[in-house]
Amino acid sequence: MIRGSCLCGGVRYEYDGSIDEISICHCSQCRKAQGSAFVAVAPVRSDRFRIIAGAELLKEYRAIPQKARVFCSRCGSPIYSARDDLPGVRRLRLGTVETPVECANAYHIFTGSKASWYAITDELPQYEGAKPASA
Repeated sequence: MIRGSCLCGGVRYEYDGSIDEISICHCSQCRKAQGSAFVAVAPVRSDRFRIIAGAELLKEYRAIPQKARVFCSRCGSPIYSARDDLPGVRRLRLGTVETPVECANAYHIFTGSKASWYAITDELPQYEGAKPASA
């Protein structure tokens, strides 16, 4: 069981599954939403993800019509995003995970628009835009 929470602890969640993929996104929207050089997210199954406390604190913002970014309204911590065309998947913000996670399938996306002041120094695969379906 993977557990996590927001900064203030008001929102807590559990995920009954494993983290099998981590994408580290450097696009300008993700950088602005996180207030950082990138966001690390993992797709998780919606039917295995549950809010165990603080559901009333969750709010969403839509920078684009088909994607909700869900966050704690008290402390502002981003929890996950969800696309309308993929209702069975949420993209969990890994900075909120409290359980140790190991995942060999990690990569950088949208490196073509990464922050100029940040250098990627790891050996993970990098993609200028979205990860190709063949990768």
